[in-house]
Amino acid sequence: MGLRRKGRELALQLLFQLHFNQDDIPGSIDIFWENQPECLPEAREFARILVAGTLDNLSAIDALIEKYAENWEIGRMAIVDRNILRFAVFELRFKQDIPPKVTINEAIEIAKKYSTPDSSRFINGILDKIAKQS
Repeated sequence: MGLRRKGRELALQLLFQLHFNQDDIPGSIDIFWENQPECLPEAREFARILVAGTLDNLSAIDALIEKYAENWEIGRMAIVDRNILRFAVFELRFKQDIPPKVTINEAIEIAKKYSTPDSSRFINGILDKIAKQS
């Protein structure tokens, strides 16, 4: 597995954990990394960038997702799908060094691994629309 794929998976896991521990985000982040002792520094740094960027731009990211997710509100989406979409939208909008096709493909593959078979199509549809509007 590549370092960026590992970083994306770590970002998903951390965002998922933060969903349930919103009262102490810094403490939750510290605990998360304490439980990842074998994580390579490059993967950890990429995950850190994705999580920080996603959290810093969460309102704008969620608004964009809702705009292109027809008949779906963020709160109704599965937590895993929502967080894959969030960090992928952060990549699409703020990480110009990553081609949109790579971001979308990575999000789809992570959805296949961590979510339902239908989730990958759902995520692909939304991200494809967002990428075309960029």
